[in-house]
Amino acid sequence: MLIMIHLNYKMTTSVDVRTTSGTVRGRVVVALNTTLYQFQGIPYAEPPIGALRFAKPKPIQQPRDGIIDATKPGNSCMQQEMGLIPFPITQSEDSLVLNIWTPTLPTDNTTNQSLKPVMFWIYGGGFTIGTIDKYNGGPLAAHDVVFVAPNYRLGYFGFLYGDREDAPGNVGLYDQLLALKWVRENIHLFGGDKDQITIFGESAGSWSVSAHILSPLSKGLFKRAIMSSGAHMYNKDRDVISKDEAIAEGKRIAKELGWSEDMDWIQYLRTVEAKDLVDKARGMTFPVLGTEFLPLSAQKAFDNNNLYFDIDLMAGITSTEGSVLSKLYIAPNREVYTLDDFLSGVKASDDMFHGIDVHKLTAYYLKGVDTSSTPALKRAFYKFYGDLFMKYPTYLFARQMATTVGNRHNIYFYELSYQSQFFAKHFQCDDKESAVGHGMDLPFVFGIPLLTQMADSFDETDRRFSRDVMRMWTNFAKYGKPDDKWPQLLSDPNVPKVKDLNPDSNRPPLHDPYGHCYENIWHDYFI
Repeated sequence: MLIMIHLNYKMTTSVDVRTTSGTVRGRVVVALNTTLYQFQGIPYAEPPIGALRFAKPKPIQQPRDGIIDATKPGNSCMQQEMGLIPFPITQSEDSLVLNIWTPTLPTDNTTNQSLKPVMFWIYGGGFTIGTIDKYNGGPLAAHDVVFVAPNYRLGYFGFLYGDREDAPGNVGLYDQLLALKWVRENIHLFGGDKDQITIFGESAGSWSVSAHILSPLSKGLFKRAIMSSGAHMYNKDRDVISKDEAIAEGKRIAKELGWSEDMDWIQYLRTVEAKDLVDKARGMTFPVLGTEFLPLSAQKAFDNNNLYFDIDLMAGITSTEGSVLSKLYIAPNREVYTLDDFLSGVKASDDMFHGIDVHKLTAYYLKGVDTSSTPALKRAFYKFYGDLFMKYPTYLFARQMATTVGNRHNIYFYELSYQSQFFAKHFQCDDKESAVGHGMDLPFVFGIPLLTQMADSFDETDRRFSRDVMRMWTNFAKYGKPDDKWPQLLSDPNVPKVKDLNPDSNRPPLHDPYGHCYENIWHDYFI
């Protein structure tokens, strides 16, 4: 083990650590008045280019020569620029790198008892956009944990399915898996405990966390998990995309890019420009079931007790998940929204999620709604779409876990009922209908209201709440419970209890808040 601290030419303290990837040079930073060590862009895999495009990631075979500069961001994965990343990024297929923030670096006398819990972050973005460099892990690491975040391949680079060994599909998930293995092999060099890893993510990152709980390949690699708004659990009878549909989609792209059927279509797609593949993206991408990484649907895995139950789990949602997500169907500035528009939106959602009873759902979500009112119709659609896409998949995944593990592990659930006004405007959710939209827990989890350059945009309630949320998240990573006030989801097996996540700490838990809608609407669809 080699750890050296020295002053570089800019007179800022830098740090060298020898890893299986090579010697990486990070730097000393400060977050929340805490001195931390930051490493950016550490490679954890060989570049997935050429023959490795669409293939499983390949571990680094030999440590790199010289010093790997980890004092600046690495490349981000190839993706369409949608204006959701508020700074320029350098895109490349050579982007399988990870970032680390740690409050301490070990010495040769360090014992396992002094190693810190590890929080392994998986970003969201519909498996289509995202980068680790959007997330500052410093505020969380300042709570005495080691924070790690890996890039993983997106869009067709990460999820094109070829039904063959060199293009098995789901390679974005294999990237996450290899990064997790790299962490288990190296994180002690950064002061982290490989046996105290919590994987956590939001949206597609939460979906990914559920996939690792389900996958036989990830079993035993982590101790706890946090799922924020997303789970691999949709129509019980079929997945979002079948193998045949995934192959047809891949061949469609190949044809549009000039492939002829006398050629190997996967090999042909390995020769096209990366930018051309990016330009062909059409919305979200989804992993494929019946594969090595995901052999079973969540429902079948739960039925067969065939998933990784030996973990603590904290999961949750925002109270109005559908408002941000419904921008796929409703333009934010749309002034008139009609009953026909509502029906069209429900039917269009069936194209993605399949098997939706349009008549039954329309009758339920429009019951008592003034269908001549644009705001009322928007609220109804937000509720429907959020329930389908995020709320019930996440809740039912957590509830199934709680039912199965009983009192052997801790299972918690929350609903965020508070929004920062600054981020409501940022997400275009500052109208009454939008309320607490998808992703509005992230600013509090990452301490954004407490960062000096952002502090003037928030009030004291935002700052206090962010401190509380970071404490709960890191407490869960350390101890398996966020605090003593949170009830476990099935502490009363007959009345599920959900934490009302809000700055008002005196709010009582929500008692079975999703039972009526689940029993009357979603049970037959999901279970």
